[in-house]
Amino acid sequence: MDILKLAADAGLQVLLDGRIGRIEYRSVTGSLQALQRFADALLRSAIKETRTHVEVNTSRIEFPSRTFSTDFDSDI
Repeated sequence: MDILKLAADAGLQVLLDGRIGRIEYRSVTGSLQALQRFADALLRSAIKETRTHVEVNTSRIEFPSRTFSTDFDSDI
């Protein structure tokens, strides 16, 4: 999972602040809406990766403010 790509795709600005040796230091800024899109994308990505290792027994995952389908093929 490339969280920097997820952040940029969600509309967050990802900046390279510096590099010391092989370690990169980055900052991420953006709106609350972009942060929510990032969180949604991160959750979907984590669930999708988990599905390759664990059988999911439910067809939907319920959250207080959002509902995510575990049928990711229809979301793509």
